[in-house]
Amino acid sequence: MVCNTPLSFLGGVDTSTGEILDPECGSRGLAVQGRVLCFPHGKGSTVGSYAIYQLKLNRKAPAAIVNTVAEPIVATGAIMSEIPMIDGVDTSLIENGDNVFVDADSGTIELDGVLERHVVTCILRHKGDVLLLQRSNEVGSYRGRWAGVSGYIEEGESDLAAARREASEEVGLRLTKPSARTTPQSFRSGDTVWVVHPFLFDVPSRRISIDWEHDEHKWVNPTELRKYNTVPGLEAVVKGLLDGLIR
Repeated sequence: MVCNTPLSFLGGVDTSTGEILDPECGSRGLAVQGRVLCFPHGKGSTVGSYAIYQLKLNRKAPAAIVNTVAEPIVATGAIMSEIPMIDGVDTSLIENGDNVFVDADSGTIELDGVLERHVVTCILRHKGDVLLLQRSNEVGSYRGRWAGVSGYIEEGESDLAAARREASEEVGLRLTKPSARTTPQSFRSGDTVWVVHPFLFDVPSRRISIDWEHDEHKWVNPTELRKYNTVPGLEAVVKGLLDGLIR
């Protein structure tokens, strides 16, 4: 069970039934009993710790708690109630109905049937404009959508090597040093979690040669990205790169 907003157990969960009452939670009206409860972090009064304990006494407690960031109220309640709890997990990647296996001893979770795939996205920039490529009907995913230069990171390959290889294959350019790169960003689409390794390269010319994976290309101002039907997360990736979040 997922709540994509911070959750208070005092007033946000009915301790007698386990039902979520918080109107901001997408799982409002559902019961936490016996489920892996996932939410970013707790909020509200310290009495929330005792609300969690009351859920335990009423046999309405969740089977486990998964947070992005643990805070004292929820952590204390989990300890008192002997509920397995871990943090450091991006709960936005979990969906209601997922089968989630929690190993609280090692601090890890496994999503049954959900695959993690690492890809690179290269944003090419020339005089302030960035390159968009429209994916063809010959590719396996996101047909017709607009993207940067992108592709899978092969086994044993570094992300930078993958970025250079994809640029050579897709647009016929030999890239050298990136202008910026950011920490990998994760996006969920169906049964796949895409871990995107973003790079920004400044190129001296707009001359490119697209391959079979693409039908069309455009150089656009970054502020116009929202006008295009892009692959998930592209606008966030471009913004991060242009904001100079270099690692």
